[in-house]
Amino acid sequence: MTSIASRTGSASSVRSREARSRRRFPVGRSFVAFILLAIAAFTIFPLIWLVLTSIRPANTVFTGGFWPTSISFSAYARAWNSTDFGLHFANSLWITLATVLGVVVFASLAGYAFAKLRFPFKNVIYVLLLATLMMPSTSLIIPLYLQLKNLGLLNTQIGLVVLYVSSSAPFSMFLMRAFFETLPDELTQAARIDGAGEFAIFWRIVLPLARPGLATVIIFQFLQTWNEFIYANTVLQNTDELPLQPVLFGLVGQYQTDWPTLCAGLTMSIVPVVLVYVWMQRQFVAGMTLGAVKN
Repeated sequence: MTSIASRTGSASSVRSREARSRRRFPVGRSFVAFILLAIAAFTIFPLIWLVLTSIRPANTVFTGGFWPTSISFSAYARAWNSTDFGLHFANSLWITLATVLGVVVFASLAGYAFAKLRFPFKNVIYVLLLATLMMPSTSLIIPLYLQLKNLGLLNTQIGLVVLYVSSSAPFSMFLMRAFFETLPDELTQAARIDGAGEFAIFWRIVLPLARPGLATVIIFQFLQTWNEFIYANTVLQNTDELPLQPVLFGLVGQYQTDWPTLCAGLTMSIVPVVLVYVWMQRQFVAGMTLGAVKN
């Protein structure tokens, strides 16, 4: 009887603790949801202001209320025509795609080599590549400018792509190496026993398993290249060769700025970035959480 009573008492105490935890959990969850909503509102506010400014009259940008009293899409036509938006959008698109392709190729191959292969001075080369990440990009403008001039690539989009790929590959290589190291070595060892070559192992076995890592690299690199301004404005002097961001910066006047036109151009310029992220968000989230739990 005593044991039955003790078991009954312990069961009731467990149920009471569970009831108390259920009562506490909605409060904690509501608090977390409130914090996340506040962060989301704070983050999305500049985007909402950008879109609303692009459709409101210019004389109400800083004097009117947050919501425009009248809506006009004429700023989009002005932004398209005054900046030759289509030409520079195409320049940005092909420069970004070429850079992303080059970075993915070099970063995935180098990341696989550093993660799964053995070769002389492996750690020394890896540290030297990572050391380039510690140098600010602005301090390299002059030597890179002179190097492109000596190579005959100055004022060419090819030279800008080479500059983007060489400066971005080390960080992407670092990311891909981390993803490849999470894959078990038994996969590559079994493939080598079956007679597969190293490139076949990389292409058919390892690379398909690293899709979250590739998605992470693609999104980061696309965003970085699409929004890059300093290198593009330094390397390219021909206006027709410029990508979109330096041209949109030209809408900022010395004494007066047409804010609806500028915001309209910026709104149109962010569409490809949003589409790329929406297209690859599932792989991107998986890539960001990969390795969070260690087996």
